[in-house]
Amino acid sequence: MYAIAIVRYRKPLEEVLKFVDEHRAYLRALKAKGILVSSGPLEPRFGGALLLRVADFDAALLAVRDGDPFVKHGVAQYELLPWLPNIGLEDLDRA
Repeated sequence: MYAIAIVRYRKPLEEVLKFVDEHRAYLRALKAKGILVSSGPLEPRFGGALLLRVADFDAALLAVRDGDPFVKHGVAQYELLPWLPNIGLEDLDRA
């Protein structure tokens, strides 16, 4: 199963940037576990997006959100969207 997470900054970018290294280390750990497929900032820079591969939507997505240093430090919030891709699913499953 897949999901999209939209991460929206709740604080000014200057405050968010203080936690970028910690946030990216967290994302690299998710990538190593096979949970994160891809991620990056949105343009203009008001947040970012994550493409996630999860075993179940509810518990897995809440764990990803709650473990993010951006959320722990109160500088961002998540919008979690379960996603059921049709076209290109075989490419995602190969990754």
